[in-house]
Amino acid sequence: MKMEIVKCIYVVVLVVGMMSGSWAQPQSTCSTALSALNVCTPFVVPGAVSNPSSDCCGALQSIDRDCLCSTLRIASHIPAQCNLPPFTCPN
Repeated sequence: MKMEIVKCIYVVVLVVGMMSGSWAQPQSTCSTALSALNVCTPFVVPGAVSNPSSDCCGALQSIDRDCLCSTLRIASHIPAQCNLPPFTCPN
């Protein structure tokens, strides 16, 4: 379960890096909140063996669930928009 959350955080961090700054205010607030997850990057790269830091856990805890879920839904559509098959990852 923790590894799935970490994988999701990694996707979110990638999506935040790709998003433009032309969002409306509520989306900008979501983008700003998601950018706080950058502290989680060291824990989601391949080969990372340590547990997330308290900063990472705190950043994840402070994210609005609607914001996070919306971002994950957007991220799940990126492969199709790039004419790629859906990504599936083994556990």
